Order: sequence, then C-alpha cells, then structure tokens
Amino acid sequence: MKILILGAGVVGVTTAWYLAEEGHDVTIIDRQPGVALETSYGNAGQISPGYATPWAMPGLPLKAARWLLQKESPLVIRPGALTPMGLRFMMQVLSNCTHHAYDINKGRMLRIAEYSRDCLIKLREKTGIQYEGRQKGLIQLFRTQAQMDHAQEDMRLLDENGVPHEFLSMQEILAHEPGLEGARARLMGGLRLPGDESGDSFLFTKHLAEKAAARGVKFRFRVQIDALDAASDAIYGVRTSEGRLTADAYVLAMGSYAPRFLKPLNIKMPVYPVKGYSLTAPITDPTRVPTATVNDESFKVAITRFDQRVRIGGTAELTGYRTQLSPDRRATLERSFSELFGGADLRQATYWTGLRPCTPDGTPIIGPAGRYRNLWLNAGHGTLGWTMACGAGQLLAHRISGKKTEIPALDLSIDRYTA
Repeated sequence: MKILILGAGVVGVTTAWYLAEEGHDVTIIDRQPGVALETSYGNAGQISPGYATPWAMPGLPLKAARWLLQKESPLVIRPGALTPMGLRFMMQVLSNCTHHAYDINKGRMLRIAEYSRDCLIKLREKTGIQYEGRQKGLIQLFRTQAQMDHAQEDMRLLDENGVPHEFLSMQEILAHEPGLEGARARLMGGLRLPGDESGDSFLFTKHLAEKAAARGVKFRFRVQIDALDAASDAIYGVRTSEGRLTADAYVLAMGSYAPRFLKPLNIKMPVYPVKGYSLTAPITDPTRVPTATVNDESFKVAITRFDQRVRIGGTAELTGYRTQLSPDRRATLERSFSELFGGADLRQATYWTGLRPCTPDGTPIIGPAGRYRNLWLNAGHGTLGWTMACGAGQLLAHRISGKKTEIPALDLSIDRYTA
C-alpha cells in the first residue's frame, strides 16, 4: 500500500519505520528542512512510561489557581489562550479532573507508554541505534509532604498496572543520584521508576530516519501542506506547495497542527498546543548533574543527563500557537536546576520552546479518522511524544495493515470523544 505521512517529528518517523517494516511504500512530507525540528527537537529527553500521568487530576483546579498567583509557576495562561478553542480545551480538562476519569486516563496512558518502551527496546536491539540513551530509571523528587501523600495514589495505579516502582528516602535517592547532595535540605523523598529511560529525541529521530531511508522510506522536506482533499468517505489527495500528492492511505502526524487540517472535514480533534520550554547546557561538573533523569515535582521540571550536556525542560503555557521565547519561563527552569544540582553552565545554554499537542484527557489519539476510511491519526501525545512514539507507530502500523494489535487500541481513537 502507498502511504503518505504528514509530519516528520518523532511520531511521524517512527510510524514510517514500522509501516515500512510491514512492507508498505511510505513517503513523509514536512515543511521543515529535516526531521524532528519542531516539538521533537528540544523536549525534556525522558522516556517515562512510569511517569505517564494526565494533567487533569483531582485537585488540579485548586492547584492551578495557586500556580497562577506564583511568579515562577509551572502553569501560565496568556491572553492568547482566551479564544473559543482555548476555553473549550480548559473546560474539557476540568471535566476530566475526577477520580474516575483520572483512573481511566492514567490506565490508558500507562498502557501505551509501557508498550512503547518495550517497542523501543526491541528496535534498539534490532538496529543498534544510538541517541545518548541511558537506561537508569527516573526519580520523581518531592519537596513537600503533600506531594509525598499524592504519590501514594499514583503508586496504587502503578501497582494495578504492574509498573515497577519504589518509594525512596533521601539517603536512597542519593545512592542513585549523588549529585543531589547539596539539595538534601530541600527534599523529603522520591518515587523511583526503574523501567524509565532517557535520551535525545532529535538524535533518535535523525538516526531512525536514516535507517528508514535505507529501507526505502522517501522523505520530502520543505513541502508546505495546505489542505486535505476529501470525498464523502475518503481522502483523495493532499494539497501542498509542490502540487497535489496522492496515496492509498494518509497518516496525520502533525502534532498541535493536526486539528487545523481536520476542521474543514468536520472532525473536531481536541488537541491544544501547550507551550513548553527547555534549556540545554554544557556540563561543567559531572558530580553535580544527574546520572540519568529526575523530575522536580514542585516546578514540574525535568532534568536529564545526556553525554556532555544536561537538558532542563518543563512548564506549561497556554498561549495559542505563539512560539516566541519568554524570559520569565527561563527563570523557572534555571531556578529548579540551580536549587537541585548546579553542575552546568546555564549562561551557555540553548533556550528552546515547542508546542506540545495535548488532549484534555492526556491520552493520544491513535487510529482512524471517523468516516474517512483511508485517513489515520497519530497525534495528541502531549509531553509524552518521545515516550509513546515507538508504541504509537507500531500500533498504527498494525491497524493500517489489518493486523491484530498487541494491546487494546479501540479506546485510543478519536471515537472516544464522540461516543
């Protein structure tokens, strides 16, 4: 089957890889000059199935109200978010802040994230792909008793889904991450997820694209995608800056921009661009940076070790599709890192921002696009695009090929919003 994939981020490229393995003739198009140059480029670097948690959770409304009053808040709502699309997204998030919805959504996210990590392991063993990866687990760091108490609820769900985890004292944390010695007085404990990993998403996508090209996948860059041309029940072409491109099937893997192309088809895709930031700084003192990756629960900041660099990523900003860098967001990232570690030169850091494609329930949308029998969706992975990419790509490749999926997939499709 001839398949056209729209979007060359980590999700689009992994989808192409798995479709090529199924024997399909695959082409990827993207407006950028190469792969993974938007949201996949500077993310936090975590492959964290154990940390797959919906933002919509019980207690979020009260937390959000407090955060909005803080100068260095993990959540910022700009005037650009006060549009019908933004307000609808916020209301949908609030509707998912119940214990029942949280259990369902976290269970779905854990399912696809755990599966994805297993797919990544197989892919790594098969190809030998290198991306400055580390398989040393993740530690969620708690500064308050309230955070420690909430972790007990997450541990219950991790138990139910068979995800390995362990609650750590401060001394046990230091055994894994000795670079936190200087932050001992700030921390109360942590939750370690030994099955989580880390690595550079951009390097992974770049090297996988090279391997995919060797298998026959075609890449067409600097192609502006204008619209999908549709009949009553099928897509018959994609209008682009290089004319109409056609295929037997189409995969929309365009992250936050996917809803723009579905709206003319009368498909409402509840994906909103939640802006995130990162700093990537050279390491100056290897004893004062993580050995792997940690999450600062207070600032919602992830700190990840690459070979000679450290990546500091986080914050959630609702501001529509604006991609300008905000100086105040940088201050939050710098404060979190400086209070916990300090062994990198933040003056030399590269400051980056990207638009995370978030759904109100936290679960990505993977599957067919309603009545259009040859249009498939793979978007809405939020902060977990790198975590979920391999599993989402393999899952969609099986569905397009008419094979039985290895995990339940029906509740991952867009139909869950219209049921």
